[in-house]
Amino acid sequence: MQKIFPVFIAMIAVTLTASSCKEKDPLKAKKEELAKLKTKQSDLNKNITKLEGEIARLDPNAVPEKPKLVSIDTVTNKPFSHFIELQGRVDAENIAYVTPRGGGGQVKAVYVKKGERVSKGQLLLKLDDAVARKQIAQLQTQLDYAQNLYERRNNLWKENIGTEVELITAKNNVEQVQRQMELAKEQLGFSNVYADMNGVAEEVTIRVGELFTGGNPASGIKLVNTGDLKVTAQVPENYLGRVKQGDNLLVVFPDVNKTINARITLAGQLIDVNSRSFYIEARLPNDKAFKPNQVALVKIQDYSVAQAVTAPVNTLQTDDKGKFLLVAVNEAGKWRAKKRQVQQGELYGDRIEIKEGLKAGDLIITDGYQSLYDGQLITTK
Repeated sequence: MQKIFPVFIAMIAVTLTASSCKEKDPLKAKKEELAKLKTKQSDLNKNITKLEGEIARLDPNAVPEKPKLVSIDTVTNKPFSHFIELQGRVDAENIAYVTPRGGGGQVKAVYVKKGERVSKGQLLLKLDDAVARKQIAQLQTQLDYAQNLYERRNNLWKENIGTEVELITAKNNVEQVQRQMELAKEQLGFSNVYADMNGVAEEVTIRVGELFTGGNPASGIKLVNTGDLKVTAQVPENYLGRVKQGDNLLVVFPDVNKTINARITLAGQLIDVNSRSFYIEARLPNDKAFKPNQVALVKIQDYSVAQAVTAPVNTLQTDDKGKFLLVAVNEAGKWRAKKRQVQQGELYGDRIEIKEGLKAGDLIITDGYQSLYDGQLITTK
């Protein structure tokens, strides 16, 4: 009796717990039951309609079969392509950060403004050249003295006065100072900073009085050649075998409502360890509508068929045998829906390639197919 009592208590507890759980969510249970009943109702309606159609065909005295209104579309062979869609951006092929040819110096004048177009060789900055000019002045004094001394030695040598060593030494002194003068003038030229290429001054962040060395991109001049642009994108690793240099692509610029054809000019060979993707780029034609860092939609064509059979993807259905479509077939002067098992191919947009089971001239049921059964009477009017 002592063993039975705890078991009895446990059974009561389990029963109460189960009852409590059921009472906690009655709405969910009723919704599930309603969904099951609706499914059964749909199946029953299909079976009833199917049986009515079969009876109408077998029994001439039966109630005439009512056709169901549908829409159809004639299958044609058309070009079909599949595209990999990626987000890309426009980059400049040539970007240059202006640097001084020497060690730099204090800025005395800035001759360019942000957004201005510049030409190769155009003067952009003037650096402090006081030290270089002072050095040139000192060297000029030394050169004048050395040349005067050489002329005197040379005149004396012509009169057989003095030694050849003295003459050669005087000449060497002149040549040495001349070389120093050339270096000093070159150093003076370093105070002029010129553009290395044609382009637009994208950034001008240097100011008069600041020290310009060119080593800090945040304080200088950035030139961009906007006439030589490219679109770049990162392609997921799983497309590695389907994307290569030379492939066709479409570049869509939604902001300016433009679409252009291009080819992949570079496909990277390195997979980024973080994004698991590789880099591609394509050259863009010269167009004022394209700007560096502009967003673009890149569509890479990785599959193409000149003549393909396609169908709206929403018309493709599944049964226990696989994928199928419903087509309209004329039997004894009446149009009926017929199930056609098919083999699907690539999918792009709202169209799917049908490799087997469908041919040009077939009539696909594109609207009203959802509740049709195989052999049901249909009409398009």
